[in-house]
Amino acid sequence: MKVKLVNKSNHPTPTYETVGSAGMDLRANIENGNIELKPLERILIPTGLFLELPLGYEAQVRSRSGLSLKKGLTVLNAPGTIDSDYRGEVGVILANISNENVVIENGDRVAQLVIASCIQAEFELVSELTTTARGIGGFGHTGIK
Repeated sequence: MKVKLVNKSNHPTPTYETVGSAGMDLRANIENGNIELKPLERILIPTGLFLELPLGYEAQVRSRSGLSLKKGLTVLNAPGTIDSDYRGEVGVILANISNENVVIENGDRVAQLVIASCIQAEFELVSELTTTARGIGGFGHTGIK
């Protein structure tokens, strides 16, 4: 599948790092120095990338597992959805959930981008739903082990 991309950053175009990769790394495109993110602070990181996705697809912005584990940085609204009709810059909402300040430098890999198909649903209003063995049980109703 081809996705149109405008790259206004000075960084390489995102690519899959391995043949089995689901996501491509997104890099911070910071023009004036670094960004220091304090504990529990959040910020929108620009990427310099603009996408044109085919109808029926979305791009999902997700955390990088190593960055989350080692630095305590996470994508706050993960996965962040980029709709097929959005033409603005791809941004990453990063949050620092560690106890220490974290410095983000221009070019740092801050998130990953996953392209996924999506279906638009149409609701059918009914007066009741079919019965299942699970029923309305949710939010840990099967117990925690």
